[in-house]
Amino acid sequence: MPIKDILKQYWGHDEFRPLQEDIIQSVLEQKDTLALLPTGGGKSICFQVPAMAMEGICIVISPLIALMKDQVENLQKRGIQAIAIVSGMGKREIDIALDNCIYGPIKFLYLSPERLLSDLVKERIKYMNVNLLAVDEAHCISQWGYDFRPPYLHIADIREIHPNVPVLALTASATEKVQKDIIAKLGFKSRNIFRKSFERINL
Repeated sequence: MPIKDILKQYWGHDEFRPLQEDIIQSVLEQKDTLALLPTGGGKSICFQVPAMAMEGICIVISPLIALMKDQVENLQKRGIQAIAIVSGMGKREIDIALDNCIYGPIKFLYLSPERLLSDLVKERIKYMNVNLLAVDEAHCISQWGYDFRPPYLHIADIREIHPNVPVLALTASATEKVQKDIIAKLGFKSRNIFRKSFERINL
């Protein structure tokens, strides 16, 4: 289904906001992409729409459990299958959730970066048909950022498991140093940055 049809059918919008469509096209071209968009700038559309346009499941890494639950609820309300694996879930519950990501109709799996330390999660990800890896609050991967979280460094483990899956890294702000760090730590194949001033940098 064309991306504008997906936007209309599931989100009820006729048009994308500035930059959203460019970012989505970059992802659909299988390019690793860094998007610097302000909070409230429609970041989630940038990974949710292309993931809906492709076969398979999108893995979303997010540091905020409340935000994950909120996005999962929002997707489910729109008739889109999504789950989050969060603290407080039992092993059996996690087991079933991961199985549903491999064999079931789940389109979005939300994980905290700490979950990537789990061998069970990493093992199951091997068997998933992953179409996109979306990294929210991507500045957390950089020790130069204002909110460094070491577990973010394990996102690179998923890249090793699925080397051909594109990455979309999203953040509201990042200095030049942090941008370079995000690109290096996530193993971007090329420097591909979109930022809210609507300029695109391809070096």
